[in-house]
Amino acid sequence: MHFVVTIDNTGETFRCSDESNVLQGMEQLQRKGIPVGCRNGGCGVCKVQVTEGLYTKRKMSRGVISVDEEASGCVLACKIYPQSNLRVEVVGKMARAVLAQKSMSFDFGFATATVINQPDEEK
Repeated sequence: MHFVVTIDNTGETFRCSDESNVLQGMEQLQRKGIPVGCRNGGCGVCKVQVTEGLYTKRKMSRGVISVDEEASGCVLACKIYPQSNLRVEVVGKMARAVLAQKSMSFDFGFATATVINQPDEEK
């Protein structure tokens, strides 16, 4: 079964199977809203706060996620599997990088044109 994952920091969405962890689902669709590190739960780079939805989880390193954090929905994207649509917010040391990346990818909403001045013809 597939569910929609929304990254609150960027507004980006992607579909993720309940058989893939959230980080795998994002990478398979070539999305970039959640920072990627070791992909195995040891570095903490993909730390997210689940703000909405249900998920199952695998064991996470206590060096990067405390028992209290995990109980409050602060988890590693590489260790959670969606069981419903999810909303997540990137937190931790990489949250600023995600916001900086978002602010650099903006659209002015107008086209540009180049005007080339031609010299006047001699008469």
